[in-house]
Amino acid sequence: MAAKKKLISGVEIVVVLVLLTCAPSRIRSADYNRLLVNMTLVRNSTASALGAYGSLPAYHLHRGFGAGARNWLLQFEGGGWCNDIPSCLDRAKSRRGSTSLMTKWEVFSGILSNNASLNPDFYNWNRVKIRYCDGASFAGNAKFDDGKSLLYFRGQKIWQAILIDLLPKGMASARKALLSGCSAGGLAVFLHCDNFINFLPRTASVKCLSDAGFFLDVRDIALNHTMRSFFKILVQLQGIEKNLNPNCTKSLYYPELCFFPQYALEHIATPFFVLNSAYDVFQFHHGLVPPSADLRGHWNHCRFNPAACNAYQIDVLQDFSSPTTPVVVMIFLFFFFVFSGFRLDMLVALQKFLTYSRLDGMFVNSCFAHCQSESQDTWLADDSPRIHDKTIAEAVGDWYYSRRVTKEIDCPYPCDSSCHNLIP
Repeated sequence: MAAKKKLISGVEIVVVLVLLTCAPSRIRSADYNRLLVNMTLVRNSTASALGAYGSLPAYHLHRGFGAGARNWLLQFEGGGWCNDIPSCLDRAKSRRGSTSLMTKWEVFSGILSNNASLNPDFYNWNRVKIRYCDGASFAGNAKFDDGKSLLYFRGQKIWQAILIDLLPKGMASARKALLSGCSAGGLAVFLHCDNFINFLPRTASVKCLSDAGFFLDVRDIALNHTMRSFFKILVQLQGIEKNLNPNCTKSLYYPELCFFPQYALEHIATPFFVLNSAYDVFQFHHGLVPPSADLRGHWNHCRFNPAACNAYQIDVLQDFSSPTTPVVVMIFLFFFFVFSGFRLDMLVALQKFLTYSRLDGMFVNSCFAHCQSESQDTWLADDSPRIHDKTIAEAVGDWYYSRRVTKEIDCPYPCDSSCHNLIP
């Protein structure tokens, strides 16, 4: 692994940022045994042949059985992004930047559980958790070398190396497949969904699920494009643009915007399910109200306790249509349309997907949470979140198996009493 001013002999790095880091019968979330799955490293010859330099690509595989023995569920791990050299170098020397420093055992729960009561539609599938170690949602392909520091950004190659390693283990004959992911891993699903099909039999039923990956291109409370600026630098640093959807990049004046799911989604041909909170906590804290936009800390209490938000803050989180919104603000927004409520922004960005897509699904609830498919209490339990009395697991299963149309949108906060409002 490369580190600042020093190279570790024989190993070059791929960098990752911090992990950002859910019933048919009533199941208490505490009433299940933890399933621990060991790490598998991709052999060096495969990774090297593809140019995936660095610590070896890694994943955790729990074998399917019975009717699910030829079905495959792949789950991208989340982990944020790395968009400048100093932070990438810091991550390179931690467990976030090398599979050799990561935990060797992972808990499989929620959508990865092997318990039929806790995960009725996918429990007996081959289930794979892909470890995240590139900091660009598995889309980077670049190298940085200034003579002092050496960094390889090889997320795209890591993704390919893992797929190639799984093919002879049974995925080459898959009948059904689901590509999923959480947070930055959820964004990776948008980037790799259509590409995933190319590795599978033409007869396979392939679909994609993004959990908390619908990152919005919105202005923050100071009217700055914080997330857009961050992603633009990220795309440039890690050489991502060439790996973005070409139909999307051709349609936009600024092709780097295709890193945002809201612009990429309409160009995805594979059946897709969007699972997201309308008040996604990560986006709330880093996109809507980043520290740079709240220097005096007016939002501190609201950020970590929705019940502490004042009327104006609730308006910002909702749709700016409340009677409490100052008239002068409404007039400004009407004429300049520079800012609206976060929930409304998300629903507007998903409007075409909601209205015109026939094979796709959606579950947008009003919980202050981030990632809801991997945790058992939010995926499927006696007290898990619901929309129209339907759990996330039921909604995803109904959509995947085409049992019924599944496009659920929750009422605005605070109407949903099933929410856990899990704020990290």
